[in-house]
Amino acid sequence: MASDHEQPGLSSFGKVGKSSGEIGAEHEPLINGIHSSENYSASAAILPFLFPALGGLLYGYDIGSTSCATISIESATVSGVSWYDLSSVEIGLITSGSLYGALIGSVLAFNIADFLGRRRELITAAISYFVGALVTAFAPNLVVMVIGRFVYGIGIGLAMHSAPMYIAETAPSQIRGLLISLKEFFIVLGMVAGYGIGSLLVETVAGWRYMYGASTPLAVIMAIGMWWLPASPRWLLLCAIQGKGDMQELRETAICCVCRLRGQSIGDSASEQVDEILTELSYVGEEKEATLGEVFHGKCLKALIIGAGLVLFQQITGQPSVLYYAASIFQSAGFSAASDATRVSILLGLLKLIMTGVAVVAVDRLGRRPLLLGGVSGMVVSLFLLGSYYVFLDDVPAIAVAALLLYVGCYQLSFGPIGWLMISEVFPLRHRGRGLSIAVLVNFGANALVTFAFSPLEAWLGAGIVFYVFGVIAVLSLLFIFFIVPETKGLTLEEIEAKCL
Repeated sequence: MASDHEQPGLSSFGKVGKSSGEIGAEHEPLINGIHSSENYSASAAILPFLFPALGGLLYGYDIGSTSCATISIESATVSGVSWYDLSSVEIGLITSGSLYGALIGSVLAFNIADFLGRRRELITAAISYFVGALVTAFAPNLVVMVIGRFVYGIGIGLAMHSAPMYIAETAPSQIRGLLISLKEFFIVLGMVAGYGIGSLLVETVAGWRYMYGASTPLAVIMAIGMWWLPASPRWLLLCAIQGKGDMQELRETAICCVCRLRGQSIGDSASEQVDEILTELSYVGEEKEATLGEVFHGKCLKALIIGAGLVLFQQITGQPSVLYYAASIFQSAGFSAASDATRVSILLGLLKLIMTGVAVVAVDRLGRRPLLLGGVSGMVVSLFLLGSYYVFLDDVPAIAVAALLLYVGCYQLSFGPIGWLMISEVFPLRHRGRGLSIAVLVNFGANALVTFAFSPLEAWLGAGIVFYVFGVIAVLSLLFIFFIVPETKGLTLEEIEAKCL
């Protein structure tokens, strides 16, 4: 977009645009909560959610399929390659290749997100998914396979950054929490699908190639769908008030996008909704383009503390490590199916799916804070129970099984979906691209750190003490949620910026 157009005042659209702090009370419709009703068609709201959510499904599928693919590729009889005799480091490169790619994708998102916009970033993510999956599936050697995993991971980083932004900025405020939480549901659904398809193909010759190649059709559908969907109206309006294009032209484009996103139910109110957003963006001072330093000051710093804090605690309360122990816990309890890791994974995946569904239904009714506080409290109990099992209750395996199931269920009620929901809501629009990329980077970085550090810590301290440490961290996360995290239920994104930051 051209940047040399002079920005007209909002008064030309029947609103008075003033800098932050100067606007009169009669020009604060969103801050006072008197914004016009967001009419929308349920059918029209599905596709703007569905295609971005495929990015989450492909991320989850990678987690599930990789757990089975590593079993397949190490088999002398069914790997279908001569380089199947892999060391633990080489297996680690396969399993973590996409994670490190996701870290790079998050760094890239910091620099390109506001330039590309949410829609084009999701298209780029879909292309990375497609290329990475193909390269991995047809890899002639380990080096090419790791490169494919890395490229796929870049798609994960871009998708997990842009999908929650696009959904948050295009969804009606009444169902925004439900739709963003459904993205987490799609991640878990992808995991279950990956475990299921992997278990079916694990005995097939070169089955790992089919596991990875199976994701390519969804990547194509995601790319085509995002090409068809409109751009985020809020991103267009941000470009408009920052003088990155003709104000009138961008406003009309935003109105057309709102009409497509809401369907026929929007009636004649699309123009009014767009003007309300423009007025509010002017009120909260979004006219200037964001600089790097601003991300760590003022409102954005507070949003960064909230968002990055949530996704940090999401990982350092032990989520990767608890699942690591799932198979051994089930085996100790005498479950005959526990000897098969893929079956245990499917069982836990189904539990995660059910509990995520509960969170999706409840998040816009109960609110974010009640689910976070209740769910994390359950995680605290489960972590101390797991620690006690490994320290002095090892003759009561039922306690470990109950604690494991409690942990998984409570995590999916709280940190799982609501961490991603909150980071998509709390950042001011002008800083949303960069702020959310930092939060996603913190998430994947903490995941990599916990995954890497768990085995050395277990060997040094013992599993019980490590779970006690996770329990203490979970208590600290409860205090963080209680004192720092605001309630955003029912607020528009502009109201969240004005009232909560």
